[in-house]
Amino acid sequence: MKGAPVRPLTCLLIVPLIAAALAVLAIGAPGARAATDLSTVAAALRESPVYVDPAASDLLAASDAEALADKIVDADEPVFVAVLPAGYPTQDLFRNLRTETGITGLYAIRLGDRFDARADASVLSPRTVSNLVAAAQGAGDAKAQLNDFVDDALRSNPGGTAPSSWSGGGGGGGGDDGVDVGALAAAGAVVAAGGVGAYALVRRRRRREEAERRAALEKLRVVVDEDITAFGEELDRLDFHPAEAGADDAMRADYERALDAYEQAKSLMAAATRPEDVRAVTQALEDGRFSLALLAARREGRPLPERRAPCFFDPRHGPSVADVLWTPPLGGASREVPVCAADEARLADGREPMVREVETVSGTRRPYWDAGPAYGPWAGGYFGGGILPGLLVGTMLGSMMATPSYAAVYGAGYGDFGADAGYGGGDVSGGDFDTDDFSGGFGGGDFGGGGDFGGGGDFGGGDFGGGF
Repeated sequence: MKGAPVRPLTCLLIVPLIAAALAVLAIGAPGARAATDLSTVAAALRESPVYVDPAASDLLAASDAEALADKIVDADEPVFVAVLPAGYPTQDLFRNLRTETGITGLYAIRLGDRFDARADASVLSPRTVSNLVAAAQGAGDAKAQLNDFVDDALRSNPGGTAPSSWSGGGGGGGGDDGVDVGALAAAGAVVAAGGVGAYALVRRRRRREEAERRAALEKLRVVVDEDITAFGEELDRLDFHPAEAGADDAMRADYERALDAYEQAKSLMAAATRPEDVRAVTQALEDGRFSLALLAARREGRPLPERRAPCFFDPRHGPSVADVLWTPPLGGASREVPVCAADEARLADGREPMVREVETVSGTRRPYWDAGPAYGPWAGGYFGGGILPGLLVGTMLGSMMATPSYAAVYGAGYGDFGADAGYGGGDVSGGDFDTDDFSGGFGGGDFGGGGDFGGGGDFGGGDFGGGF
């Protein structure tokens, strides 16, 4: 159900006030704790997707909470956000909150200055949740962090259905046992309008996807323009003249192919109307850089290089020269990645490679594989065929590309990333609730272990890294 919500700001403000009153009363009750009861938090989340505890109101202003709630309601996705004070009890927090709420969904909690999330497997896979959490860790305050997380979560197209109570639905029943002519007439009107309503929903989703495509394309345009400019500078630095002494037909052909690739990349980018169009642009740039590598080898009398993928850390470095075992600095599985000579030397010396960083939704800069799904078409042109899936397994970008919405918005064609993604169609019920999805230790979106929020009853049983 996707209708414009009828949920004034006062609703969002009243629920925390009621919760505060209940908390005050609870102080005097035998055996009760001062923190807002979890059933109160769950009740608030059934009415609005964002709950801010009165004791945590300094973390997220009411206006910011309202704007975040509107964003989630407009998207009609089951994403729940709770902002709680640092001292809130954490034992089985996610599991108990999900049980109290009774709604299949993605649950995010900002507790003091810490953050984590859990989801039903039918909504998002554990790996996707982990990557969403890791991507949000770099944001500063609660407002930026929660908005980044929600934006990325909504783009990942979670399964399940938002509760109808968010839209002001619900409603009362009739007064007597007789036939309510007014109700029958209303029902007839609903049936007649059903087709119109369904069409409106489809149009709304299409408009939203089109807006996402435009935004993604503009983000990609900045990065691709940087790549095109860098390639043009390489052509200038080469300072090759077809008529220079020693130039032969093979050199001239390499140079001509590089020039053609440069012009083709500019033309394709100018004509791009969808994010997936960018893949052809970076493919042209990759072809052009290999032509320059051939030309450089011929001029210097070196053996011709084999055709290899570009450097994983930054495709602008040109074709790779070797595959090296690399482990992400924030943890994750080691994998062999193609690297240029300069990055191979850096890694051999124990230094960090020169990584291509791009802008995220929050305005911060992160490695392209950890900056969001929009960069999939850009990476796909450089690392086509079967190379890309292996390189991006476990990364935020790789997990996002596994989602059904990715192909709809950004284009696909890079192989199957979805082996571990669980996308059912959960709804407002507890019938498919698996407590294992919500148990485990805190840190990086990983839910394995101790059955509580931190392995030992606290909120900090692990670090907040885990970008892979």
